[in-house]
Amino acid sequence: MRTNSTATRVAVILAALAIGACSTTSAGDETGSGSGSDEIVASGQFPIENLDPHSPVGGSLGMELVAKHIFSRLVQIDANGQLTGDLAEEWSADDTGTTWTFQLRDSVRFSDGSELTSSDVVASFERLLALESPIAGNFPDVTATAPDATTVTFTAAAPDAALPAKLTAVYVVAEETPATQSAGGQPPVGSGPFVVDEFAPGAEVVLSRNDDYFGGAPSLAKLTFRTIPEIAARLTALRTGEVDVIWGVPDDQMALLRSEESIEIDAVESDATFTMWFNSTTPALADPAVRRAIWQAVDFETIVAQLYPETGTLADAPIAPPVLGHATQEPMVYDPDAARAALAAAGFDFDTVLRLQFQSQFRSFVEAVVSDLAEIGVQVEPLEKEQAVFIEDLLALNWDINMQQIGTAGFDAATNLGRLYPCAAGRNGYCNPELDALLAQAGQTPDPAEREQVYAQASQIIWTDAVGMYPMFVKMSYAWGASVSGFTLDRVGLPDFRDAGVE
Repeated sequence: MRTNSTATRVAVILAALAIGACSTTSAGDETGSGSGSDEIVASGQFPIENLDPHSPVGGSLGMELVAKHIFSRLVQIDANGQLTGDLAEEWSADDTGTTWTFQLRDSVRFSDGSELTSSDVVASFERLLALESPIAGNFPDVTATAPDATTVTFTAAAPDAALPAKLTAVYVVAEETPATQSAGGQPPVGSGPFVVDEFAPGAEVVLSRNDDYFGGAPSLAKLTFRTIPEIAARLTALRTGEVDVIWGVPDDQMALLRSEESIEIDAVESDATFTMWFNSTTPALADPAVRRAIWQAVDFETIVAQLYPETGTLADAPIAPPVLGHATQEPMVYDPDAARAALAAAGFDFDTVLRLQFQSQFRSFVEAVVSDLAEIGVQVEPLEKEQAVFIEDLLALNWDINMQQIGTAGFDAATNLGRLYPCAAGRNGYCNPELDALLAQAGQTPDPAEREQVYAQASQIIWTDAVGMYPMFVKMSYAWGASVSGFTLDRVGLPDFRDAGVE
């Protein structure tokens, strides 16, 4: 039985919706948050505009950062990239591989005191699908049911070996949460280690400890995520103690920070790849020979070495090495003369102006790419866009080249290659039935070794057909004051503070 009536729960949820206002490390300045030894202020790379974990705009690392602290999931990825339980204590597939069953922990409660049951998990999954969240593409023809209060089953139309990894992106909200978004994306009630006290979209989120968290109450009484857009200002805030932890530290600042005794710094291998998709529906880019030639005309090795000497590695595949399915491909050799000749042979119109969309953090990288392409006569118009416009245009294919850092949820290629590259996804205009068949096979095969082999074949097609340019694997860099301890250097850039503290 639930401890709160449905009517009471709805009232609490609606009140919450109206709020307006990898390794473990020792890290922060002893003046840190400035107001107590049990408080931390952190500032990352991305603004926090929305706290609805099922948002249809999605794609926000800022939102995900807060979501993992105020909500729970069935399963999660630990600091070593391994799948572990969160709400679920155990899970397994049936003999066909189409149905997965998850057993929930007993006595988990939301922050309003009401009981969390399998019905909440099912309702959250259905809400995500109804709101057409971008990650809904991971679950075509998947249904969820709740046989009893502590059991959830997911049934797919075809075997899906990666379904648990895909569920790491699904956060659980209370069953009665309205299937609509409120202005600013204010949060529903969660069951995570913290609760939301204040939220100013794009500026700051203030969280306080959830004393009834099933994983044990956090040491921190208060956790604040503050948006500081400019890296110079973030670095200053770290040095002065305005913030305790920052991440996304530029390579040219890392050596300097290492020389400061009051600051610690480190970087960890991530699941992310710099990805520059070509829009294959753009007539000028429809020919794979043209796409390969443009890729060949950019000296990515030099660009990466100059801009990201500590946190960048020249990519050798569409997905990063820690991800299941990574397979090394034949490198694209920089040769501008050969590229120019290949473009001419393919009949490329050099009067064409290609629109390259990106967000501000990639400005220097894009400028270098545009400069290299200009050297062979390829004209590119760089278009820097705010996040909301960028995502809207991305989904509408309103671009010719798209610059983005793409991660891989659950460290499984199914959530990257399997979600973004099939014909039905429509994410980059590329369509190849042979690739579709391989991706479907890899997603259905239960044996990890066999999946690796099939994803290697799929990656070869993506790489050879130059669906995009794949310049760089990313390391996530963190800096913190020396008195902060216990937070996780997350490989995705979403540090976990549930076990953090300040001396």
